[in-house]
Amino acid sequence: MLEIIIITILISTLLNLFLKQFGIPTIIGYIATGTIIAYGFDLHDAVHSHELKEIAEFGVVFLMFTIGLEFSVNHLIRMKKEVFIYGGLQVVLTASFFTFIANNFFSIEIKSAIIIGAALALSSTAIVLKLLNENGDINKAYGRKTLGVLLFQDIAVIPILLMITIFSVTDKSISSLLFETFIDAAILLTGLFLVGKYLLEPFFEAVSKTKSNEIFISSILLIVIGSSYVAHLFGFSYSLGAFIAGMMIAETHYKHQVEADLIPFRDLLLGVFFITVGMQLDFKIIFENILTISLLLPALIVIKIVIIYSIFRFNSSSRDSLKTALSIFQLGEFALVIFELSFAQGLLDATVGQILIVIVVISMIITPFVLKNITSIADIFTRTKDKNDSFEKINTKNIRNHIVLIGYGRLGKHIVKLIEKEGAEFIAIEGDIQIVKDAQKQNLPVIFGNASQKHILESVNIKDASAVIISVGNSKKLNHICKVVNELTDNTKTIVKVNRFEEQEELSDLNLSHIIVETENTALAMFDEAMKC
Repeated sequence: MLEIIIITILISTLLNLFLKQFGIPTIIGYIATGTIIAYGFDLHDAVHSHELKEIAEFGVVFLMFTIGLEFSVNHLIRMKKEVFIYGGLQVVLTASFFTFIANNFFSIEIKSAIIIGAALALSSTAIVLKLLNENGDINKAYGRKTLGVLLFQDIAVIPILLMITIFSVTDKSISSLLFETFIDAAILLTGLFLVGKYLLEPFFEAVSKTKSNEIFISSILLIVIGSSYVAHLFGFSYSLGAFIAGMMIAETHYKHQVEADLIPFRDLLLGVFFITVGMQLDFKIIFENILTISLLLPALIVIKIVIIYSIFRFNSSSRDSLKTALSIFQLGEFALVIFELSFAQGLLDATVGQILIVIVVISMIITPFVLKNITSIADIFTRTKDKNDSFEKINTKNIRNHIVLIGYGRLGKHIVKLIEKEGAEFIAIEGDIQIVKDAQKQNLPVIFGNASQKHILESVNIKDASAVIISVGNSKKLNHICKVVNELTDNTKTIVKVNRFEEQEELSDLNLSHIIVETENTALAMFDEAMKC
């Protein structure tokens, strides 16, 4: 087993390094790895073991949790039109159309057809949002519409997962099952809501006061896995509990730090999930149905583009509608989750499942190439240029030429006063929750987080900042932060305050040209005052 694990990690690492050269997402590398080790070690039977399936499912659990972190109530209210109108229409119309086709033209049983239709309506949130953020297009008109649709699709995953649970139960009537599900859901939601509203904030506050990363991370894992398990006890999927837990934490001050700490667990377990998907690919079935796959793939993509384009064309320009449709034409990672769960519950035929999984994977491989050339493709089909691709009002996520202040203690507060006098914009990162709360009461852009983590620094657009000021008392932490900042900005615009000359020497291997030594400057100031006397 250890040999298999080492070879799996080696293959996935080398394969993803190669695929990254072509902009292909790591998901594809993981699926390919799973296929290679399944045939290399004859593991096609091992993938169906209960233990491996449970471990793999927790990749989806952590993904749903991080999605839940993005679903604060205020966020949804601000984007209600894009999310609930456009997103709702896209999911309902696309799912209905594909369900009709599957049931009437391919004679697939109605329950299976509904699941297939719902899965095909979804797109790849992970790939699309990553690429739109990298391209800087997330704030453009079509980017905002795309984001709204993806948010609704992520919400829609929950009822689809519930639907699989309902369809897989055969010993009860649908009406009694729906009633029981409603009662269980009401109890679960009420219980988790009360915990989130009254216990979560004080719990995290007590944890943050320990200043221990280990305790903080373990507390997050406790909440995610605990919520998932409670949902499972009530007969729901692990993912539902994780999603609700994410929404609860999204309303606290700890959202950014929680997300940063959890991403390594999420990505690692998602990798395991997609490897198990790859292990199930059967080339014999694929080659027997290669013609079907070759015909279905372009047909599904074209149909999906036409439906999405038609929805947005009523209220948007032809170019914006086309770019939105081209952004979310693909089938997503949650389609793989749905097909896998449906197959495990006996709702999906093995051959149909193989065909659909291959179609999903190929559409995901195509996506990066389409998004990187989306403007050129739009130029071919439309004459108008991007008049509506204006940027939104600056906020924490798309701010540019601002000052990032790391440490909002006494010195940090004085620096902020000077920044405000100049009328400049800033974002501060602070590790003391009480200081963060006090600052946010004054409507100051101060977030809670560990500035030695890349995800926290990237969340405040540090690469686009005009300057980075680091004012941290702990010399070890200061050194670590400077190294991480250096990886992102080469420290060309970083100003650091150190307490002693020894600390300055410890930073000598970094590209720091702006180091303020507190003892030196204090000594000079006091000497100048003495000379005046």
